[in-house]
Amino acid sequence: MSATHEAPAGQMPNVPRVGIGFDAHRFAQDSRPLWLACLEWEGIGIEGDSDGDVAAHALIDALLSAAGLGDIGMLFGVGADSAGAGAHGFDMLQTTRDTLRKHGFMALNASVVVIGNRPKMSAKRRQAEQMMSHAAGCPVSITATTTDGMGFTGAGEGLAAMATAMVVECDGAASLS
Repeated sequence: MSATHEAPAGQMPNVPRVGIGFDAHRFAQDSRPLWLACLEWEGIGIEGDSDGDVAAHALIDALLSAAGLGDIGMLFGVGADSAGAGAHGFDMLQTTRDTLRKHGFMALNASVVVIGNRPKMSAKRRQAEQMMSHAAGCPVSITATTTDGMGFTGAGEGLAAMATAMVVECDGAASLS
């Protein structure tokens, strides 16, 4: 809080905080598996140091942003030797959830929109929502859209995702795990 908006000593308002996240990756040139929204899908996977799960990565950034804890690169590092290298989005979301709790925050809910032509999210939407909700520790809704042929997602070159998350600072959040 800025000096002009400070709460009286010992009276920190416990209001929800909102964060936004974004991630985008191109489809791989090799035959790695396609991970999206914490599930494996049919088709060629996404390039990246981790599994390339743009939905999980966007949600991680939204959760960390809402809590004022930085972003995915600050938590997991960047590059082939980082803590996130080879990691799955599900595990990374669980680590993010635990990090929030360690810092006294609890996720309330989140929404993720996947942007791309494939895979068709409707086939596994409910399962993906359940997996992401379990990993993030809050209800997660998932929507999907195309860009009507525009940009790299519309050309079928990759996937993108945007996420919004709401967290609240709470006493005892660290004991909720």
